[in-house]
Amino acid sequence: MSEQLLVVVDPVARRTDGESVRIAKDVLSAGAATKVCLPEDAEEFTRALTRRGSRRPVVIGDDRSLVRAVSLLHRRRELSGCALSVVPVGPCLSVARSLGVPAGTVAAARAVLEGRERRLDVLVDDSDGVVLGALRIPSVPLTPAYGPGEPAGAHPWLRTCQSLVRILVPARPQRVAPAPAPAPPRLRVEVDDETLVDLGLPLEAVSVTPGAAGLAHVEVRPLSVGAEASPLLARGHRVTVSGPDFRYRADATEAGPVRRRTWTVWEGALGLVLPEG
Repeated sequence: MSEQLLVVVDPVARRTDGESVRIAKDVLSAGAATKVCLPEDAEEFTRALTRRGSRRPVVIGDDRSLVRAVSLLHRRRELSGCALSVVPVGPCLSVARSLGVPAGTVAAARAVLEGRERRLDVLVDDSDGVVLGALRIPSVPLTPAYGPGEPAGAHPWLRTCQSLVRILVPARPQRVAPAPAPAPPRLRVEVDDETLVDLGLPLEAVSVTPGAAGLAHVEVRPLSVGAEASPLLARGHRVTVSGPDFRYRADATEAGPVRRRTWTVWEGALGLVLPEG
């Protein structure tokens, strides 16, 4: 047990699934010397990571806490020298799973102790924002982990009371005019300074994901009229999207509106501890 771990538990994880947090802490403390931090907000989260010393950081939390940790280390230019681990707990876990982190709490905690560091590519935009999994234009809302109107982290008894009220109190019929459908975006997409699509073509979606060997995978889907249009595919080191105001979803957060944004692949920038094999 010579290695020392700094275990930072995101407050959302504690509220949404305290039992999984307890299990993760038990597995980690049984296999290594651990110091556990329970930050209450983003400022305390930042302070815990910046004062980690020689301890290897382990984040117990969802995609938002993982991205927060990676973004902090990137801004401090400490990402290249840090092997980060994560135990996914919380409402949004798709990014961690796409990176190869086990879904189960015990399996993920064991991977922290027994896995090995792998260097993964990330996207970094011109405002120093980091993308781990994928970015999509236009922004697509995340699938909620709870029912409509229920905040993430709502206590089970609160959700039960809300359901009972909805059953006992008849809903009043409301006439709500349907919102007009947003106009399809018209954007210029450039890959390594070569134009893949220009402003004249209405688009259904644009997606960019970090691939391997320093290249991003770009997929542009033109808006289909009648027969389905084939997607336009490209790979490159740098991707620029420009045009009228647009929003995009990067990992677990929405950003924008912006009129121009450039993402560059940073090869092997993220060291993430993943299972062997």
